[in-house]
Amino acid sequence: MKMKLGQRLLIGYYKNKLRTLGYLSKEKAAVEAFRLFCTPYSRKITQKRPAIFTKATPKLVDFEGLAIVGYGWQAPQPNGKKVMILHGFSSYAYKFEQYVPLLLQMGYEVIAFDAPGHGDSEGKIVNALIYKRFICLVNELENGIDAFIAHSFGGLALSLAMQDVPDAANKKMVLIAPATETTSALQGFYKMLQVKPDLQKAIETYIISMAGKPISYFSVTHALTIIDTPCLWIHDKNDRICPFSDTLQAQTSAKPHQEFFITEGLGHNKVYRDQGVMKKIGAYLTPES
Repeated sequence: MKMKLGQRLLIGYYKNKLRTLGYLSKEKAAVEAFRLFCTPYSRKITQKRPAIFTKATPKLVDFEGLAIVGYGWQAPQPNGKKVMILHGFSSYAYKFEQYVPLLLQMGYEVIAFDAPGHGDSEGKIVNALIYKRFICLVNELENGIDAFIAHSFGGLALSLAMQDVPDAANKKMVLIAPATETTSALQGFYKMLQVKPDLQKAIETYIISMAGKPISYFSVTHALTIIDTPCLWIHDKNDRICPFSDTLQAQTSAKPHQEFFITEGLGHNKVYRDQGVMKKIGAYLTPES
């Protein structure tokens, strides 16, 4: 994908900044690099407010001192269950407008938020642990959420949250093109900014010390070996953001309650807008009578 001039200039600026910092202190360069890795490249909402969002009940959550903006809808014929939609990195809730009427028609109460540092919510950075803690908080405030639909980075955060959420085995999760392996995301980041191996090592040392977890913890594949939440994982073979190759191990070691739905030719973003994918999700989340 061809980058705009502004993007190329910004990448050039950060390349030089990290290189200069690295000469002075690898540790300081690592902290700055990780901050950059956790900063959405765009938080501006560029689309007009969808009609369905004008009918939402506003939600506001105080999360670690940040005001997080959300939306809620009640079904005309409630099935007694609640579903939460989770967007990905540098995205926002509006992009999943088409799921709201589908889920309401099925009887679900629907909630969606702009993640910390995204859309209309406060914050400047987000990482998997921040997003995970936010999901856990909302689940607690809502007295339990029955089902989740998560795209990309939201899928990674959800898979981590399910390790801490009570009664996870009795919930359902739909992962759409999840950010499967953080190691892959880091490699892409290193390549884009031409980060040298010694600084790569310093960054990963910093992440481990900050998180208190190995890099391998930040993996959907690893999470699914631990959690018992029934899961539908949707991924496109041509996904250039979250590589399909990263899903192969999870597919090989899938448990009976973990289902894969593979598409081709939709990539990373068209996949969640595809009518066939939405139909599959609708069938998966239809409450058992």
